[in-house]
Amino acid sequence: MVNIALEHSDWVQAMQDELNEFERNWVWRLIPTPKDALVVGLKWVFRNKMDKEGNVIRNKARLVVKGYCQEEGIGYKETFALVARLESVRIFLAYVAHKNLKVFQMDVKCAFLNKELEEIVYVEQPPGFVKKKVS
Repeated sequence: MVNIALEHSDWVQAMQDELNEFERNWVWRLIPTPKDALVVGLKWVFRNKMDKEGNVIRNKARLVVKGYCQEEGIGYKETFALVARLESVRIFLAYVAHKNLKVFQMDVKCAFLNKELEEIVYVEQPPGFVKKKVS
């Protein structure tokens, strides 16, 4: 699937946008992998955003870890997904209404990147964007 996506400039741009978010948020740095390290694989997930008529308006590419390849207790101890709880949204909107503020729509597409990890996690380089020289 990645090889097909790499042949189309709109998909390449979508993948590059995702990688730019990772870089902007200092998600990782490229280093040599220690010999005894557990390395988690990565894969691209592709999706078309459509309008009401079913026309493609945007291509989305998300880079995700292959968590299904890990074993509990060895590859990880617990899982966590940073999401906005409905209660938080309600409190926010109540505050906005109380202060008579304006709210504009926003897309929090990379909220999960803001969680600091306590442990070191080694992942493969993104398929289709592998740098040969590791510093």
